[in-house]
Amino acid sequence: MTFDLKNLDLFVRVAALGAIGKAGAEFNLSPTNATQRIQALESDLGVKLLNRTTRSISLTPDGEVFVDHAKRILDAAEEARQVLSQSTSSASGLLRVTASATFGRAHIVPFLAEFLERHPDVTLDLNLTDTVIDIVEQGYELAFRIGELAPSSLLAQKIDSNPEWLVASPAYLERAGRPQKPSDLADHACLPLGNLRHWQLTGPEGKSHDVTATGPVTVNHGEAMSVLVRAGVGIGMAALWHVGPDIRSGRLVHVLPDYQIARKPNIWAVRPPGRVMPARVKAFLDFMQRRIIETNRQRYGGLV
Repeated sequence: MTFDLKNLDLFVRVAALGAIGKAGAEFNLSPTNATQRIQALESDLGVKLLNRTTRSISLTPDGEVFVDHAKRILDAAEEARQVLSQSTSSASGLLRVTASATFGRAHIVPFLAEFLERHPDVTLDLNLTDTVIDIVEQGYELAFRIGELAPSSLLAQKIDSNPEWLVASPAYLERAGRPQKPSDLADHACLPLGNLRHWQLTGPEGKSHDVTATGPVTVNHGEAMSVLVRAGVGIGMAALWHVGPDIRSGRLVHVLPDYQIARKPNIWAVRPPGRVMPARVKAFLDFMQRRIIETNRQRYGGLV
């Protein structure tokens, strides 16, 4: 029995999205053409794969069994293609990537021209959004995320560390005083980042110190936090890739330098599970990891 790999790929996307039309659009197929391809696959197999109603699509019991086999077939085909290609210089096709808006502007967009010049056969669809999206459902091959990852089936690769410090402006510290120990923070304007109101610090003796951040403003954006602390609004927790240049120039000061922030929010690349990494994804990931590390070392190298 032979299979059209395009039909298998379409079927896997239909199973993930629960919609033939939406999956077909990703392959530049009309709903009618997408339906015909699924029907052709069912005809080849001699079984019904999908239950169709006017409102929904679901897998039949045979479809539930076959979808895992279809994924393995596609994985094997991709692995064979990569073995034959021998290098990432053959990277080609549409690459769909998503990242947070601030991170993407700072770490990805500045290097896109260089990447595309090196890999002219790759077409990039980059979605910069601060909303964490389901990359499997929405068909993305790669996502860059910062922080502690929630348990999931996604494949994660650490790109770089993302050190955080407590920082404040010299003007604020002159006005409010410089804290000497974590308990002093109770008398300061401490600016929560989103719902991160619980700050846990580790002292030089290894003891843990808990601080509740209370201040005149809460902000859910790292770039906005650095603006607020530069303006003297209070003490904030900020990633060094945001504020490293400000610390070097003296616009900001490291608060409680003998105490480390307990959490370690690394920079991660995540991709869908169970699929061999396409050459275009590997080329982009390897290239961007080098550039991200270089950029971060320029921003805060020598500070940590």
